[in-house]
Formats: sequence, structure tokens, C-alpha cells
Amino acid sequence: MSSGSYAMEQPTSFDMEKDARAIHAGSEADPGKIALGVIIGRSSEFFDFFVYAIASVLVFPTHFFPMYDHLTGILLSFCVFSLAFIARPIGTVVFTVIDRLYGRGTKLIIALFVLGGSTAGIGFLPGYDLIGYWAVGFLVIFRLGQGFALGGAWDGLASLLALNAPKNQRGWYAMMPQLGAPIGFILASGLFAFSYASLHLEDFLTFGWRYPFFVAFAINVVALFARLRLVATGEFGSMLDRQELKPVKTSDLLRTHGMDVLIGTFTPLASFALFHLVTVFPLSWVSLYSQHEITSFLLIEMVGALICVGTIVLSGILADRIGRQRLLAIAAGVIAIFSLAAPFMLEAGEAGEEAFVLIGFAVLGLSFGQAAGAVSSHFGRVYRYSGAALTSNMAWLIGAGFAPLVALGLASTVGLGYVGLYMFSGAACTLAALALSRKLRSSDG
Repeated sequence: MSSGSYAMEQPTSFDMEKDARAIHAGSEADPGKIALGVIIGRSSEFFDFFVYAIASVLVFPTHFFPMYDHLTGILLSFCVFSLAFIARPIGTVVFTVIDRLYGRGTKLIIALFVLGGSTAGIGFLPGYDLIGYWAVGFLVIFRLGQGFALGGAWDGLASLLALNAPKNQRGWYAMMPQLGAPIGFILASGLFAFSYASLHLEDFLTFGWRYPFFVAFAINVVALFARLRLVATGEFGSMLDRQELKPVKTSDLLRTHGMDVLIGTFTPLASFALFHLVTVFPLSWVSLYSQHEITSFLLIEMVGALICVGTIVLSGILADRIGRQRLLAIAAGVIAIFSLAAPFMLEAGEAGEEAFVLIGFAVLGLSFGQAAGAVSSHFGRVYRYSGAALTSNMAWLIGAGFAPLVALGLASTVGLGYVGLYMFSGAACTLAALALSRKLRSSDG
């Protein structure tokens, strides 16, 4: 029996999506509704992301790696942290097949429940003192599960938002999905700061750190229903019917848009590297080498994230005035300059550490605000859905997956100056990718 006839005989989420679209036929998927769904979805994903990242510094070194010194424990935690980014592109490829065969609703439900289940599972894990290396093994499995699920959680709403944006406001709508990152960070940092400040250290390390992981599961369930509700709208369905936002085979995507995938992977490198260098890395540096109190530093980072919200919004305004590519190039140049000053800030005590975070978040927002739009802008409509998902996850792997591990390893062994050099290399990659993109577009024209 052919796969086509099998798909016709077996009930899939395609049928449910069509029924839901019929029910909501009068509901228009206007940009405002889509933007709300995108922000909710991205905020939930980044909340999961940062809950794990913060715990990698504050909890996991003593909970899973107590046999090592604190620096080695954090480095090992960052090694496990990186596994999710390796699993993300794999998840994208696998869930693309699920999407093509069984529908977007089925894919989203599986992906988000695997994500939430893996996150909640980490919250239940006993430590090394109770089950030994089994604890580390389960942590690795759940972390791979998080990354695998995130690779499949792409719902296409960001692409739908871009396609529905007025031509003179594409930068404005492109920045909206990016707001999920600072919002998720604020929520995760706030929960950890409250728990850390409210409990004795022993209680925090025993049970206090687990609550954010359980909250993450609940948020994922809410986000799932919000996103499925938008998938069922009439306009979204009509775009699917015109094959503008349908999954395509990865082999077809790479054959048609291989160079665009490569350029899109390296274009946001400056932003994605800086992303971890102002969130996860400074928290690890402060916990090891600074007298800065953890709760107050988390609050400073939350202020930085609020500043990031403002500069992400500003990026939307600027991109519509000067162009997205030009803004990304300018932001990469600013990141390169910031990389030269960063080591001096981190060596300047508490005031310098705070300045590094606040300035870093401000710069991050200008670049990160347009990073997602740059990744997907060169794909044709038929390939945009799958192309944006694969390229984004490849960019996260190369640009951000190993950033905390590399930065802390360099800072602890050869000095903070090499962290600045690492940051500078990300800016250079972005500028090179933008230059190659312009060259290819001009030759095509």
C-alpha cells in the first residue's frame, strides 16, 4: 500500500485541522493575533531554555557532579547543556517527516509534550549522592529530549507573521518573535532569584530549584493550546492549501536552497554567541570569581533583559527605516567594539560586571531583534517553513550551543581577553555572511 493511500485511510491531524478551520472560518489570522501566538510560544520555549541554563550554574555542579571542584562541575554542566543544541537539527529533520505524514497539530503535540516531559523529568531527578552516575545519565537523556523536541516545535507562525506583515513594517513584525527570549529569561530568572533568596542554600539545592522546572511544564501546556488555536484559523489553513507554508523534504530543501541554509546559519552568529555571553556565562563567572551576591546579580540580569526588550523593539523601527541587512551589519560592528571592552568590564569588579550585562543586553537586542528574519528572508515561500526551522536550529548549534562552555573555559585557563576574541569572531562571521549574501543577490539580479 502506498504512503499516499495510507495517509488517506488513517486519521491524522490534517483532518482535525481542517475541521477546526471550518469551525473558525470567520476568524481571521490577522498579524496582531499571530504576533500574540508567536510571543506566547517563544516565551514558553525560552523559559524552558533559561530554567535549564540557570540551573546549570547554580544547581547541577553540586547535584550531579559533586566529585569535582566547582569550576569543573560547571564546565561539565555546560557540556550537557550543549547536547540539546546538537539534538535540535536532528529533531527538525525527524519532525519534518512527522509533519508531512501526520500534520502540524500532531507534530506540535508530540514535540511540546516531549519538551515539557523532559523538563519536568529533570525536576524530579535525584542527585549523584543517591543513584550515582545514573543521575548524570538521565540528565543527558532528558537534555537530549529537550533539544530534540525544540527542533520539532517550529509551528511556522513566525513565517506566517512575516508573510502577513505590511511591506513597510516587515522589520517591526520580524522583531516580535524575538521578544520571547527576554520575556522567558525574566520569568526564569525571577523564579530562581525568589527561590534562592527565600530558602536556605541547603533547601534550595534540595528542592527549591525544582519548582521552575515544574512551572515550565505547565507553561508549555498553555502555550500548546494557544498555538494550536492559531494553527486552526482559516487564513493559516488557506496558506497551507496554497502550499506556501508546508513542510518539504530536507533533501529537496538543501538541493534548492543549500547556500541559503549555509548563509542563514552564519548570519546571526554574532547575535547568538552574544546571547549566551550576557546571560549564562556572566552568571557562571560571578559564581566562581566574584563577590557579587547571586540574587542581586540575577536581578541585574532581569533589568538587562528589560533593556533588551526595548532595543528589540527599536530594532524593528530601525530595520524598517534603514533595512534589515544594514542594521545587522551595524549591530555586528557594535558587537565587535563591545568585545574589545568586555574583558576590561568583567575585570573591573561588581560595577564592571553590571555594566557588561546591561550594555551587553542593549547591544544584543539590536542584533537579535532581526536575526530570525534574516535567517528566513531568502527562502521562497514553498521552502520558507522548513528552511527557517532547519537554518535557525543550525545557527543555534554553531553560534550558541557551545558558547558558555568555550567562554568559561577560555576565561578560566587563558584569560578574559580570549572571551572578547571569541565574541569578535562571531561578529566577523556575521559580517562575512552578510557580504556573501549581498554578492550572491547582486549576481542573481
